[in-house]
Amino acid sequence: MIDRERVPGPEGPVLLYDGTCGLCTRLVQWVLRTDRRGVLRFAPLSGELAGRARLRHPELDQTDSVVWLEPAGSASRVLLRSDAVLRLWTYLGRHWRLFALLGRWVPRTIRNWLYDQVAMRRKQWFGRAESCEVPKPEQRARMLD
Repeated sequence: MIDRERVPGPEGPVLLYDGTCGLCTRLVQWVLRTDRRGVLRFAPLSGELAGRARLRHPELDQTDSVVWLEPAGSASRVLLRSDAVLRLWTYLGRHWRLFALLGRWVPRTIRNWLYDQVAMRRKQWFGRAESCEVPKPEQRARMLD
């Protein structure tokens, strides 16, 4: 977890994702269907919001998969790799929160190693996202650039 200067942008949490990755885009579509609160927003790592986040968080330059970005008062909270996934599960609530709780028992080095194994092979296993699914009108406002 990294706390730094506030990243200008939305007031709620944002999931940054690799828009060219089939797994990442499927994850976004799944979260849109699963998210009962409808607060989480999404932005591609190649977009403007992610570019502004990189100015404050240079470690994002080396990131090409899922990132949890959460404005927190005067600072922004950035979670990478398995920490981002655990935060997403906590956000989704219900039985997903249980997965997050169980995942926190696994040491971060092991969680991140497992995350990295999938991340290295995700485009091979899930392909590239050739086109974006057009969001429903009620979901459109949750998609940022």
